[in-house]
Amino acid sequence: MMNNQFWLPEYPTFQPGWDLENFHATFFKCISWQVEETLDSINCPYHYVCDRTYPSNYPPSVDILVLLFTIASYLVTLVIVIMDMMNSRKESIFMCQSKRYFLPSGSISLPLIILVFSKGPQINTIFPLSCIGPSILQLVLISALNSDIEGDKDIKYVFFVASTVSGILHASLYLDSVILPYYTGFDALMGSVFSGQCASCVCRKEPLVVGGKLVRYRGWSMTTFFVVGVLCLRIVCKILRVNSGKVLYIKNLMEKSSWVLITVDCVYLIVNSPQERVMLRVAAFGGIFLLICLHVLKESYIQICTMACASEKLRWAATSLQTIKGDSVHETHT
Repeated sequence: MMNNQFWLPEYPTFQPGWDLENFHATFFKCISWQVEETLDSINCPYHYVCDRTYPSNYPPSVDILVLLFTIASYLVTLVIVIMDMMNSRKESIFMCQSKRYFLPSGSISLPLIILVFSKGPQINTIFPLSCIGPSILQLVLISALNSDIEGDKDIKYVFFVASTVSGILHASLYLDSVILPYYTGFDALMGSVFSGQCASCVCRKEPLVVGGKLVRYRGWSMTTFFVVGVLCLRIVCKILRVNSGKVLYIKNLMEKSSWVLITVDCVYLIVNSPQERVMLRVAAFGGIFLLICLHVLKESYIQICTMACASEKLRWAATSLQTIKGDSVHETHT
């Protein structure tokens, strides 16, 4: 096994003649790992060499633009979530319908996020999508769960939600095209030893699989399908005008499960991700956790208000019943 000191500027497996930048790019952006024949079936039963990598990175200016766009999308989501918590009853219908276009899952931002993910392997200098891409997808999923507009007409609502579903699935696939080579290279580094025949030649005790075995997060995952299922059930409830019953119960249960799965993914990625760009990763997932906490506070407030309203109705009903009984007793005596 390779030493964790590989992530430090100086590590024993790095040879002085190798270019550090190209060395990282070879492992983390490798598209195809070729298996070669080996004569040492005991110490090197599986010998791999990187056969093909993604093209070189875009200039840092592209990373800066993506970083600014991501920050703007997050701030928009944060502001809208806070507005929903504070002014959910006072907000106009126009504001409710217009704000969703600026969310990461809206018709303006989501196509741009898909474009960024499709070029993700080359956005890898200041703001590497191999590290931050999962948090961007989670931001999209959170905004999709939060952008349920009741004031829309059926056709407009169905078109908007269906386009969001399609965008989420495309974004998930493009994200996997970014992170799977990254995780494969991470496994090739941490689960192998260098054979010394070339810069990317490694010996392994077990076969190398796509995505590796060290990090199991995927964009195309159960979390994504649960969120997509919630959106599809919203369409069904909207078209059939379902206000109660099993369909609504299943939708609410899947929505709660989606929030749980997003939280689990955040915790897993913080604990198990490769130890590089740690501060950037902590900032990204810390922002996601803040949105999750705000949602929990919002749901708790709604539950408390609902329970208080139900308690007030029961108290009013009990008072009314006592008044009626008192009036009946008074009329009997008279």
